[in-house]
Amino acid sequence: MISKYRKQFNQEFSQEKYAQLKEYLKQKSGLEPAFRISESPLFLTKDFETKLTGASNSIINQIKNLSPDVLQRAVPDNCRVPNDTDKPHFFTIDFGICKNKNGEIEPQLIELQAFPSLYAFQRVFEDAFCEIYPFLSELRNTISPEAFKNQLNDLIVGNENPENVILLEIYPEKQKTAIDFILTEKLLGIKTVCLTKVKKNGRKLYYENEGQLTEIKRIYNRVIFDELDRIPDLKTEFDFREDIDVKWITHPNWFFKISKFLLPLLQHQFVPKSYFLHEFPETEDLKNFVLKPLFSFAGSGVNLNPTKEITDTIEDKQNYILQRKVEYAPIFEDINGDFSKAEIRLLYIWPENSDRPVLMENLARMTKAAMVNVDFNKKDAIWIGSSNAFFAEE
Repeated sequence: MISKYRKQFNQEFSQEKYAQLKEYLKQKSGLEPAFRISESPLFLTKDFETKLTGASNSIINQIKNLSPDVLQRAVPDNCRVPNDTDKPHFFTIDFGICKNKNGEIEPQLIELQAFPSLYAFQRVFEDAFCEIYPFLSELRNTISPEAFKNQLNDLIVGNENPENVILLEIYPEKQKTAIDFILTEKLLGIKTVCLTKVKKNGRKLYYENEGQLTEIKRIYNRVIFDELDRIPDLKTEFDFREDIDVKWITHPNWFFKISKFLLPLLQHQFVPKSYFLHEFPETEDLKNFVLKPLFSFAGSGVNLNPTKEITDTIEDKQNYILQRKVEYAPIFEDINGDFSKAEIRLLYIWPENSDRPVLMENLARMTKAAMVNVDFNKKDAIWIGSSNAFFAEE
């Protein structure tokens, strides 16, 4: 899309510049990304951006109009954490980039989450593209670096001393998103702490900070709570379900409340029809749907071609949805004349004193495979992996 910028980028591209792009990220973080970095950004029209934000605003309105009881039903009893909040601090929403029957490019909702994404990394990634390809600077995010930092700082650190705020993850050094943790540390002055290193005394939590036991007052939570049960012999001093004297950013219950659980409840022209598996009507054809577990992460457990034999074997059908298939449009041309498909994630924050979330950045993923996951692509494929979108007039 936007042939002017695509043509210029492809003409300027070289493997040397791709190496410079990755080196920029390494220099800023001290780490090489553990996931594949796409050679190219996406170029999308302002008209498409309007469709994205319009659909997102409609979805946000629908969520706000849901009763708290409906949202609470999404939280498994064995995962419920005390001291829930009225709203989340983060809201991310993924759209596939598709074509409608008239050949027009349009977004189609894939999923949504009230869970933090790669806010710090994507900002630096955008900087990297603009550094290596200066013509992109005219298209960059209109939020200034200072405003971006201040808004994230107000949300995550608040009025606390940064040493009393931690980014919490389980074995953070092993996570593919570790580069974002480091960039968040640099941006906000907080430390990343492994869940196994957190100490508990009464209702208070502590971590060792340069040899000193330091109280934790706010937790920027990156732990996917329901995955902890899958880690064998995990030993921690506190359980998420305990009533502790700490402020969650964001509260773990929101991981479940804004999730694929909501997809069957949402309506919009850019929201594919979805059903809970146990409510799937006989009038629909399974071949037109994708089977997804409600709370999987990074595409795990997704079945692109479910059959009745497969669905009949699932006992906890209430924990799965069937979502109408959408066809991603191969419209992003590489230097060889081949085309990639993509999806885009809008990264919002939701300040506590705000009625609506604020759009901060975007994250894109490019693919030439059936699923938007680098692992499903050929090893020598290009124009695949993590990316960033730039918007301009066509």
